[in-house]
Amino acid sequence: MGFLDRIEERLGAAELRVASYRMLGLRRGATVVDVACGAGHAAAELAAKGLKVTGVDADPEAVEAARERAPGAVFHVAWSDDLPLEDESMDGYRALRLFHLLEDPVPTVAEARRVLRPGGRIVLGGQDYGFLMIDSSDQDLTDVVLLGLESRTVVPRAARSLRDLLLDARFTDVEVAVHTEVVTDHAQLAQQLKSAAAAAVEKALITQQDATSWLSEQSRRGRRDRFLAALPTILVSASAPTA
Repeated sequence: MGFLDRIEERLGAAELRVASYRMLGLRRGATVVDVACGAGHAAAELAAKGLKVTGVDADPEAVEAARERAPGAVFHVAWSDDLPLEDESMDGYRALRLFHLLEDPVPTVAEARRVLRPGGRIVLGGQDYGFLMIDSSDQDLTDVVLLGLESRTVVPRAARSLRDLLLDARFTDVEVAVHTEVVTDHAQLAQQLKSAAAAAVEKALITQQDATSWLSEQSRRGRRDRFLAALPTILVSASAPTA
C-alpha cells in the first residue's frame, strides 16, 4: 500500500486524476464507479465533489485502505470483468492503471458498457511503457533497460489500444488526451529504475555491469540536478451507446 500511496501522492498523479474528472464531466449527485480504485484517492476526491461513488478493486488490502480514506463511498472486492453492480446503474465509469494488467481487456470493457446507462461517460487511462523517456548519456542502453521494465508488465503497451477497444464496443464521441508527468527528482523514481535494471539483467538484455553503470549515471544525474524523465499517460473518454 505504501507503493500505491507514493504513486498517487505525486503532484503529477494528482493532476492526472483531475484531468480524468474533467473528461468524465459528471454533475453533483451522479453515480460513478472507480474500477481498480487502489487506496481510494480518486474515490475520496469524487465523493468530495458530491458524486455517489462506488470503488472496486481485486485487492482486499487496497479496498480496506480505500474505505478509510473515503468513508462516504461504497467499496467492493471484485474483478473488473465481474462488477457487483446492476445493469445501467452508473452515470460514469473510471479505470486508470488497469489495462496493462489484463491479458484480455474485452470482457472488462463489455462489463463497463453493461453497468453504464445509455449516454453515460467512461474514462480509461494508463501509461504506455513504450513511450517512457529517461535522459542518459547512453540512450541505447536506456532503451534496453526500459524493455526490461516492460517485461515486468502483462501488456506494457495496452494504453495505445484503449481507443480501439471503445470503438469496437460501439462507444461514441471517443476522445484521446495525453497527460505527461515530468520528473526531475531522481529520488521519486529511484526504486523503479532499480527494478527496470534488474528486470533487464534477468531477461539477459544487459549485463549486471551495464545495470550498475546505468544506475550510477542516473544517481549522479540526480545529485547534479540533471535527472529527467517523462511519463506519458493516455486518457480516453467516450459515451456509452444509446441504442
